[in-house]
Amino acid sequence: MSDVVENFQSQPDTGGHFGPYGGMFVPEVLVHPLQELQEAYAEALKDPSFLAELEELLREFVGRPTPLYFAKRMTEQLGGAKIYFKREDLCHTGAHKINNSLGQVLLAKRMGKTRIIAETGAGQHGVATATVCAMFGLECVVYMGEVDMERQALNVYRMRRLGAEVVGVTAGQKTLKDAISEAMRDWVTNIRDTHYIIGSALGAHPYPMMVRDFQSVIGREAREQILEKEGRLPDHLVACVGGGSNAIGLFYAFLNDEGVLMTGVEAGGLGSGLGEHAARFNGGKLGILQGTKTYVLQDDEGQISLTHSVSAGLDYAAIGPEHAWLKDLGRVEYTAIEDQEAVDALGAASRLEGILPALESSHGIAWAMRLAKEMTPDQIIVVNCSGRGDKDVQELAAWEARQAEAQA
Repeated sequence: MSDVVENFQSQPDTGGHFGPYGGMFVPEVLVHPLQELQEAYAEALKDPSFLAELEELLREFVGRPTPLYFAKRMTEQLGGAKIYFKREDLCHTGAHKINNSLGQVLLAKRMGKTRIIAETGAGQHGVATATVCAMFGLECVVYMGEVDMERQALNVYRMRRLGAEVVGVTAGQKTLKDAISEAMRDWVTNIRDTHYIIGSALGAHPYPMMVRDFQSVIGREAREQILEKEGRLPDHLVACVGGGSNAIGLFYAFLNDEGVLMTGVEAGGLGSGLGEHAARFNGGKLGILQGTKTYVLQDDEGQISLTHSVSAGLDYAAIGPEHAWLKDLGRVEYTAIEDQEAVDALGAASRLEGILPALESSHGIAWAMRLAKEMTPDQIIVVNCSGRGDKDVQELAAWEARQAEAQA
């Protein structure tokens, strides 16, 4: 599960650094719990019973393997490369997030923790965490910015029905960054019995590595499936990037395949101005945010910038440290898709394929549609459909109403 990639040594060093990125920049009170977590995780990886239980639950509870679906009508309309969707939207709870939540809950149980906390933006990580906590009978508290609670009301209701306490965060921009800050404050106060399940490949070591490992099942399956379907590897992989868990989950198994190009797609929002988007590689600077050193959107004085995306799950000021390192190495390219093109791609996938993707995933699909038209019919793109869009219908309706009002 945590194979070392030969050419791109994607294991962090002993301090949790991917090149100059990553690390453990936390209050002193959290250093020991993080070290305990690192040790417990290393031991779990050597325990066949832990790995067997995780594999069984991924199969029987989550519904893995998820299909690799040929988007035939979209491919025909675009007239270029074949487009395949890795259908993480078909996971139980509707997104890839449960792969990580399940792995971390098993680890928390192993460590004797009885209380679980999490943050969430789009709500899918919160729902996944609430779901696995319900299955194991663990107390669950989810922190969520009030802005995100309004635009993801369906997921708030789902979490509460699953027995989780959802705590609205009123500080700052009232979105994902602020939810993470509140969760970390909780963890500092309740270290003895509480495990914090970070939902993406960010935060202090060992979280970026651990989350990547739990999500790497996506790429391992996709690799096996495309070889079975096409007899060869794809030419290009595409995934949206917020913190970056679904993207690194897809990319990791292919990092050593030089012929496979990869693109991570950030949230271009409304434009290129600071505060209008959440594209960390478009104006971001090296900085430290919530435990890790990486690219961060910040002003000239180092203050964390406001961000914007139509998709709550991509609306975050920093990117996972492994993505920053892979960009520096030139192994993965990163680009951005603006709100309108993401909404249009969601519509195209819905009408052409009968698949309503999440707004986050729609950023990746939009880029894959651009790419396909520039490629030839004998080439192959795999795009991660990381979640389904049921949660986004309220936001989409509001978006359409705003667009209609602007054009009136």
